[in-house]
Amino acid sequence: MKNAFGCGSPEHAVSRRTFLAGTAGALGALSFGGMVQLAAAKELEQQQRRVLVVWLNGGASQLETWDPKPGTDTGGPFLPINTTAPGVQICELLPHTAKMMHHVALVRGINTAEDDHGKGAYIMHTGRRPEPAMQWPHLGSICSKLLRSPDNPLPGYIHITPKANGSVNAEDAAFLGPRHASVALSDGTAPANILRPENLTEEADRERQQLRAKANERFERGRHNADTEAYTYSYDQAAQLMERRGIFDINKEPPRVRDQYGTHDFGRHCLMARRLLEGGATFVKVSHTNYDTHHENFDFHIQQLGEFDRPFATLLDDLHQRGMLESTLVVVMSEFGRTPIINRNFGRDHWSKAWSVAVAGCGIKGGAVAGKTNANGTAVTDREVNGGHLFQTYFKAVGLDPKKSHYVDQRPIPMTDPKANVIQEVLA
Repeated sequence: MKNAFGCGSPEHAVSRRTFLAGTAGALGALSFGGMVQLAAAKELEQQQRRVLVVWLNGGASQLETWDPKPGTDTGGPFLPINTTAPGVQICELLPHTAKMMHHVALVRGINTAEDDHGKGAYIMHTGRRPEPAMQWPHLGSICSKLLRSPDNPLPGYIHITPKANGSVNAEDAAFLGPRHASVALSDGTAPANILRPENLTEEADRERQQLRAKANERFERGRHNADTEAYTYSYDQAAQLMERRGIFDINKEPPRVRDQYGTHDFGRHCLMARRLLEGGATFVKVSHTNYDTHHENFDFHIQQLGEFDRPFATLLDDLHQRGMLESTLVVVMSEFGRTPIINRNFGRDHWSKAWSVAVAGCGIKGGAVAGKTNANGTAVTDREVNGGHLFQTYFKAVGLDPKKSHYVDQRPIPMTDPKANVIQEVLA
């Protein structure tokens, strides 16, 4: 079914409705030395840097979220509200998020100069403008490469998608190789075929895996490359995932927790994201759709942000209460914002010249604001930045050097746009 209010681009072919054990005994048996090792392992695990991206697909309006303009010709009908960050106001459609803004920083001076859905999404995922001769890796693939432990059984880049969109997208990884491609969990469900068939015994499965390993070893002696390595790795990873399949089951959470997140799709997906991050995932992306509000922008933002607000605030608080927020960078972004001018259909169109992104958690100064737009939100008046600046800031926040290079065939390729720099105002 065609989107009744979106722009009809291929990116929005999916309709909005489509989306809409015994540790105590083990510890008792530990020696003092074993307890020290366990404590050290837990501390190391807490120091792991993780990234969570909440993708507001279609282009959320900055005026109805992070940069309201009340009382102006572009402001719309909603009022700003105070937040737990002194002096920072956001739109009244985000009352739960307002209570968490002491953890959140805002970048209000973004100008990516690209109003096309596909190209805008590319810029926000890679920090680069599209180039005919170069495919740049997504942030998730870079985090998989640089932050993920080699013995982590979870995919390095997990995307919790709307229904019927589960797949592996090798293009996301570009020159980093297929091992770092995104793995999509369709509607937040576990990967397919994660259970061992009932008629296959554990012993038979072990013998089968041993035979596969020998065949792979023989094959790779003369044909070893990135693709064969990724193929072998995917089977090894699948075997490890089968042992940890419970991580994908949100029904293991107490009913009270499930109720806090909500039973609709986005709430379930946020809870799944928290379980994955807590279980060791390096990079998780959760998509919420569809914000492409060319028609009836205000009504649709009431509904969309009504779904977004409470689960997102719950997720931030949950990460904080579990001691994970300080090691988890959280980014809320879209492919662009929406026009300050309200069109004849009471909608807002694509707008990349002055819009906002929210960041929180690891390395971020909660309550900070970088950049400023003019009175009616039509232009950036202070601290204009683009996708390259955002990428450098993400790198710095999780402890990576944004000035370093990848090496492909011994050729250095800058990890981030060398013409950009860090947005220091939002960093702790």
